[in-house]
Amino acid sequence: MDSLPFKQVDVFTQKPFFGNPVAVVLSAEKLSSADMQQIAAWTNLSETTFVLPPSSAGADYRLRIFTPKQELPFAGHPTIGSAHAVLESGIAAPQGGRLRQECLAGVIQLDIESTPGGARIFLHVPQAKVSDLAQNHTRRLMAALGVAGDEPSGPLRIDVGVVWLTADLGDSATVASLNPKLDELQTLSGETQAAGITVFGRASNDTAQLHVRSFAPVLGVAEDPVCGSGNASVAAYLVQTGLIREIGSDYTARQGMAVGRAGEVAVRIVENEIRIGGYAVTCVEGRLRIL
Repeated sequence: MDSLPFKQVDVFTQKPFFGNPVAVVLSAEKLSSADMQQIAAWTNLSETTFVLPPSSAGADYRLRIFTPKQELPFAGHPTIGSAHAVLESGIAAPQGGRLRQECLAGVIQLDIESTPGGARIFLHVPQAKVSDLAQNHTRRLMAALGVAGDEPSGPLRIDVGVVWLTADLGDSATVASLNPKLDELQTLSGETQAAGITVFGRASNDTAQLHVRSFAPVLGVAEDPVCGSGNASVAAYLVQTGLIREIGSDYTARQGMAVGRAGEVAVRIVENEIRIGGYAVTCVEGRLRIL
């Protein structure tokens, strides 16, 4: 029986078990796509990643990202968690404070920032593609969320390498109180070819400006504890609607309280380029046995 190096990394936290875990299988060249999907279904985390040698010039490594049900072209917290694992294991080292990760969405740049709390990893999000949501989809979305009335800024369909239907719910109390109808969100996600729904509202504490929640039942994830691509879609929403002037171009979002976590996502917008960052910590390290 063969085995591969394996890490489980908690992302968007400095405290183990309070962020969003990603399973990272290193040196995964021996695995087929079917093997990877089977392992991702078995770990049953929102994502499992597989680190491979790069095939693109200039990339430091290649990453394949799987939910329990399907492969994704890109995802935020798996990218940051995998970069943490790659750095920790010595597979790659930053050049000039940067890493370059190859994935199905292309080559993603990551900045490694040294802070008193350790390394904080920022990823450069693929250019967002923003479109309006049809009125009937908007009505069904708000009904499935259990939110009454029309919002001043309607939900948008935002593609940041992963597609999210993104809605501004106003304040953190509304976001925290949601108990959405997941079956209806799953149907709506399928119809709009979206990974799920991300909502946000203004936070009422001093540590964060926004409270975010992400639901992806179509991917087998009822609620993603702390979602990088979901937060990227929120940042794209703010830029598109002009709300970024209210929130600011360098802010913190909190996520995961509804599922017992306390994730913090750092967001920077530099000349309309979105960067998502956070800390990560390894919680499990060992070897994954394979046949």
